Amino acid sequence: MKQAVITGVAGFLPDYVLTNQELETMVDTNDQWIRERTGIVERRLLKEKGKGTSDLAVPAVLELLKKTGTAPEDVDLVVCCTVTADFRFPDTGTLICHKAGLTNAYGYDLSAACSGFVYGLHAAAQYIKAGTHKKVIVVGADKMSSIMDYTNRNTCILFGDGAGVVMLEPSDDETLGLRETVLYGDGSGGAELYQLGGGSVHGTTQETLDKNMHVIEQNGRVVFKRAVKGMSSAIKKVLEKSNLAGEDIKWVVPHQANIRIIESVAGQLDFPMEKVMVTIEKYGNTTAATIPLCLRDYESQLKKGDQLILTAFGGGYTWGAIRLVWGYNS
Repeated sequence: MKQAVITGVAGFLPDYVLTNQELETMVDTNDQWIRERTGIVERRLLKEKGKGTSDLAVPAVLELLKKTGTAPEDVDLVVCCTVTADFRFPDTGTLICHKAGLTNAYGYDLSAACSGFVYGLHAAAQYIKAGTHKKVIVVGADKMSSIMDYTNRNTCILFGDGAGVVMLEPSDDETLGLRETVLYGDGSGGAELYQLGGGSVHGTTQETLDKNMHVIEQNGRVVFKRAVKGMSSAIKKVLEKSNLAGEDIKWVVPHQANIRIIESVAGQLDFPMEKVMVTIEKYGNTTAATIPLCLRDYESQLKKGDQLILTAFGGGYTWGAIRLVWGYNS
């Protein structure tokens, strides 16, 4: 069986930088509190009118094509992981194919909140392993500013906009690529982290607008505890399935929700923070984009054969982990 190997990574972040100091002028908060509680210093926002998630993803895709030497017409599929689709339909994956000139590809969206990229990477790998696809792009992209209440200090300090992408291709080397995966879901978490308005239950009406139902809401304390437990247990399960120990792992790539969550997961598993990828101080929580942006930023430090564990926890609840063996030297 062919192995699904990441052969390239890329990303895109909008130009506008929302600093903690600017947030001090918007809500009752301060730079020190945000840094200590979240680890975030700044985040990026896509401010241009009429621009959406696909406009974050397309520059990243084009960079990926250039880096991997891939002709646009050779791409078979785009799996777009997002909770901030450009529209209810058409799907954002199809729009990315069109805007990036991927004339022979089809696309679709996958919605699993902050776990989206982990879910999507696992799904995309199945096309490669089955032998039906040779080049699959997995996009993690979100314009979180589009569903943010910038009067709510509990949420607006956390999130930013961005996109990260990877190319998956087949390899005959059975030592490389995606290995063990564990994925989980618990719908009871919908009461703790949600956006109520805009779906089929609460379609867009004057009432939903008046009640501010189109923005993200979360019970931070409850989600924090579940995120630590979920990611820690998922990593433990992946290590158990792979018959590996923590010291065998070169890098842990966690979803970037909060530095205290990341540190708590690392502490529970005795991973030194030097082995944990962290970008939250620069970008905040970009939802489905956090993990591929980590891979993009740390790419120069990755070597062929490195053991990585990717892990995420998000709304739903959704969570999981993947062990992968890095496929190339930068």
